[in-house]
Amino acid sequence: MKLTLWTYEGPPHVGAMRVATGMKGLHYVLHAPQGDTYADLLFTMIERRNHRPPVTFTTFQARDLGADTANLFKDSARDAYNRFQPQAMIVGASCTAELIQDDPGGLAEALGLPIPVIPLELPSYQRKENFGADETFYQIVKALAKPMPRTEAITCNILGATALGFRHRDDVAEVTKLLALMGITVNVAAPMGATPEDIARMGQAHFNVLLYPETGETAARHLERACGQPYTKIVPIGVGATRDFLHEVSGLTGLSAKVDESGLRLPWWSASVDSTYLTGKRVYIFGDATHVTAAARIAATEIGFDVVGMGCFNREFARPMRAAAKAYGVEPLITDDYLEVEAEIARLQPELILGTQMERHIGKRLGIPCAVISSPVHVQDFPARYSPQMGFEGANVIFDTWIHPLVMGLEEHLLTMFREDFEFHDDAGASHHGGKAVARVEPAEAGGFAPPAPPAGYLETAEATEIPVVTPSGEVVWLPDAERELKKIPFFVRGKAKRNTEKYAADRGVAQISIDTLYEAKAHYAR
Repeated sequence: MKLTLWTYEGPPHVGAMRVATGMKGLHYVLHAPQGDTYADLLFTMIERRNHRPPVTFTTFQARDLGADTANLFKDSARDAYNRFQPQAMIVGASCTAELIQDDPGGLAEALGLPIPVIPLELPSYQRKENFGADETFYQIVKALAKPMPRTEAITCNILGATALGFRHRDDVAEVTKLLALMGITVNVAAPMGATPEDIARMGQAHFNVLLYPETGETAARHLERACGQPYTKIVPIGVGATRDFLHEVSGLTGLSAKVDESGLRLPWWSASVDSTYLTGKRVYIFGDATHVTAAARIAATEIGFDVVGMGCFNREFARPMRAAAKAYGVEPLITDDYLEVEAEIARLQPELILGTQMERHIGKRLGIPCAVISSPVHVQDFPARYSPQMGFEGANVIFDTWIHPLVMGLEEHLLTMFREDFEFHDDAGASHHGGKAVARVEPAEAGGFAPPAPPAGYLETAEATEIPVVTPSGEVVWLPDAERELKKIPFFVRGKAKRNTEKYAADRGVAQISIDTLYEAKAHYAR
């Protein structure tokens, strides 16, 4: 563990919270000190949920460590059962409480509660949030789901959706509609939306649909062994992946993979004249491995972007991430250190970032547009509207989400270009309000305050070099006049122009890039 301003994943008990909060009729008793009790903040504020998470904390304090914290846990578990009357209970310890080794599972079992009590062993100092969600869901399924006769009609379970997941609510709804077009009914969608009683009847489905390997693969593997239920391996994010998913389901069920695609718009829009200026745009992708792999395929084959880099924060998926990256000729970055991600983005200078909430912040700092494709995310990525990522409607949503930062960036660039124009400067008034254009009046002309004159000798120096510049050995430095001219170049080619100019200067031993160097480089590469 390390102290940081930002973390892509919390400790594993946060993953357990995500499972418990997504379910109904399940309660989580968490042995935790004051300070680890932030479930309400996570789920009611960030996800904008309309009910509190089903988590009871023991909330011991420093003074309790000299007393019996084990009895404090037993009292909390007993009170939680009496108050909430859940169908089942999960019990565990937070990262801090793990150090005092009170054994919540054994303590809860000793209470003899008349419901299933499922202990969680989550190694807080070795594993992280996605592991916690995956392990918690697996333990619940292992304890409650049993083999049973199949339903008469073909049904499936949908696995992996949790609270705080990126568009999980809408993905489940979209995939449910997609399966219905094939004639398949969803038996249970879990953990999100399911009760412990629902988990107990998962064995009657014919197969399982795994939407999020990070949070549902261990449970899917267990159901395959214990209940003889195969599970899908393709995640239906993007047009190609959705069609591949339908054929995979067809192979499992014998049903036709042909469904209505009349609502699909991404392929036509990607090929339209309005989108051709997006072709070849350099994109960097970072997030959880499932969403990054899917995003890279969409970017490269369905929109026409050039994938210049990709990576993930969940090291458990390093091997499949490396395999996916090989198809695009890039070396993936596997790290949970956002500073390493920022350094890689700054080095590559992409024209678009597809990432998490952290990459959104990085993009703002570096002046690069960003679209969010993966958790962790903040409140703006839990929209009230229907906004899936999966299926054909998800492909439409993805096209809009990814293209808008580029289009709005172009509009912002045009406004910046004309900001000094006599009709469009900030003081001229909004054109759509009928404001009359007024020429900008400089402060000195208006009799206002004028800055003091520079010291003697400064102007001569400024005319020669713009401002004094210290050039480290071997490093190319941009002079102010060239920097101003560079900003006039549209943002979606500015990075390429900057790289070409710096290469041109370095090849010729030029240490300081002036406006003349910029135009010489432009002429050189235009030949």
